[in-house]
Amino acid sequence: RPRQRQRVYPKCTWLTTPKSTWPRYTKPGLSMRLLESKKGLSSFAFEHSEEYQQTQHKFLAAVESMEPNNIVVLLQTSPYHVDSLLQLSDACRFQEDQEMARDLVERALYSMECAFHPLFSLTSGTCRLDYRRPENRSFYLALYKQMSFLEKRGCPRTALEFCKLILSLEPDEDPLCMLLLIDHLALRARNYEYLIRLFQEWEAHRNLSQLPNFAFSVPLAYFLLSQQADLPEQELSSAREQASVLIRQALTMFPGVLLPLLEYCSVRPDASVATHRFFGPEAEISQPPALSQLVSLYLGRSHFLWKEPATVSWLEENVREVLQAVDSGDPAVGACESRRKVLYQRAPRNIHRHVVLSEVKEAVAALPPDVTTQSVMGFDPLPPLDTIYSYVRPERLSPVSHGNTIALFFRSLLPNYTMEGERLEDGGAGG
Repeated sequence: RPRQRQRVYPKCTWLTTPKSTWPRYTKPGLSMRLLESKKGLSSFAFEHSEEYQQTQHKFLAAVESMEPNNIVVLLQTSPYHVDSLLQLSDACRFQEDQEMARDLVERALYSMECAFHPLFSLTSGTCRLDYRRPENRSFYLALYKQMSFLEKRGCPRTALEFCKLILSLEPDEDPLCMLLLIDHLALRARNYEYLIRLFQEWEAHRNLSQLPNFAFSVPLAYFLLSQQADLPEQELSSAREQASVLIRQALTMFPGVLLPLLEYCSVRPDASVATHRFFGPEAEISQPPALSQLVSLYLGRSHFLWKEPATVSWLEENVREVLQAVDSGDPAVGACESRRKVLYQRAPRNIHRHVVLSEVKEAVAALPPDVTTQSVMGFDPLPPLDTIYSYVRPERLSPVSHGNTIALFFRSLLPNYTMEGERLEDGGAGG
């Protein structure tokens, strides 16, 4: 009898379940190294073998060709090359093939999990991956994409766990700015206690209340908690009181949020509110650009969480209280105005990176021109300026045009989007 081919059983993994439809897994040359352990934290880094580096160079050439089929060809010979899987996933998503897009991201996650160091833990909260290392970024981006798919499929609890994981990999730097999203997922997952606890524990050293999303989401969490009938009356009353205190602080600090939020919720504000100098159109127009971007991101992503009639009614009560404080000359109002002018001069790079990944149209539209006109690669959006390279790509003999590979992405979101170069050419032609 001919010998039966030995069956290869897939490795047991946490992040995704390997599928029988996937190509047979062979190690692609991806591994992970422990860099150092100190003060209870362990720093790791993914590493590329020489063979994987060659595949990476081919991948970069395929990206520059602007032809997705070149990546398909590359995956036929290197079916577990992570960046190729992620890039092709984006192409599938833009073509509305969500199932294939998800499948490719899961394959990328599987490839990376198979490379984990034995001491690397997803749950300990003490393992770090430096985003400045390009080899590590693929893991962040694969997790982010998987998290996005989970949220869209109506799995906010699991998406929240992925969000926590990404944040735990580099919580101080927060390279993908997960703090702009974690509140939204916690509310969607109805995990109000977690959001409140995170705010209480991190506010002192991270100033979370200076982010519009936290400023509004935390009082909303308290309010929704106060609506739960299974809690003792004293706790409900305390939660309601705290909700009102915090929402007034949020409205005082970020008055430009109110009218757009009500518009999203199809609620017509009282004339006394809409025409008041504090909440009127001037409040939105006078916001610094960086703050407008954060507000656009929050509203574009989370406005539907405010649509319940009870929530709107509670919000309106507190708007009236804030207007009374404004009219009576409360010094907190002036203090907040001064802080707004000082704090939101320019958004840091990780916020811009988050906006690009978020694909929230309102926020993408608010990106500054120096972001939308630079070369933004889907597989590595806005890389850190202090990148740590472990190897470099060999110089090509012929010069390569570094086109903006995400220009199509911006155009898909913004019909009027044009690159700066195109504008200059158009201007030159007309002159």
